[in-house]
Amino acid sequence: MKSEMNIFLLIGQSNMAGRGAPGEVASLQHPNIRMFRDGQWVQAETPLHTDKPEIAGVGPAMSFAVEMLKQDPDAIIGLVPCAVGGTPLSRWMPGADLYNNAVAAAREALSFGTLKGILWHQGEADSHTQEDAETYGQRLEEMIAVLRADLAAPEVPFIAGELGAFICDYDDGCDFFEIVNNRLRQLSETVPLYACVSAADLKDKGDHIHFDSASSREFGERYAREYLRIDNLLEEQLK
Repeated sequence: MKSEMNIFLLIGQSNMAGRGAPGEVASLQHPNIRMFRDGQWVQAETPLHTDKPEIAGVGPAMSFAVEMLKQDPDAIIGLVPCAVGGTPLSRWMPGADLYNNAVAAAREALSFGTLKGILWHQGEADSHTQEDAETYGQRLEEMIAVLRADLAAPEVPFIAGELGAFICDYDDGCDFFEIVNNRLRQLSETVPLYACVSAADLKDKGDHIHFDSASSREFGERYAREYLRIDNLLEEQLK
């Protein structure tokens, strides 16, 4: 079974966990898409995350997995949901609680398959101060390096996503989100096998912070396209 499951670790804050209203888009289910919950692999369904059960909803991961199956219909996709809404990068740094939880979950899940990618969406919580925004890229680059080492996956693709431009109207003050987005894009120049997914033209659910269901689905497809681009580059390098 280990060689059969392609495993993807989902980390970050609420927009990776998913906050889109489930009833606004068609349900996505596929027998080849599974999620790791309570130490077991089960049929994947929305919501994937249980970080905040009362508001968890549609995120990008299911449409990512569906798009991946279009490339390889016989693949088994395993999603490991570890994102937690409202969390700063500091809690995802090596040694911090959410980092440790994600590494533990990934290691347990990897007894059933191979880690193929890490999907990341986070940064809203680091857009409140200029200091956090300015240092975001440096800190995330450090996290990526240690996470790859801790999971014994030095060449696993790491796919991040931009913050939505609608965040500029968020009441709680994410005044420095453009700096965070710049740092996310700039990491493509310094971090190998890394990509940053564009959030251009994606819409919020009316709260100026969370992608709506349709945009989350589109975002997941964009993640898949960037992942496949990076994965193809990796294959070319290994030839």
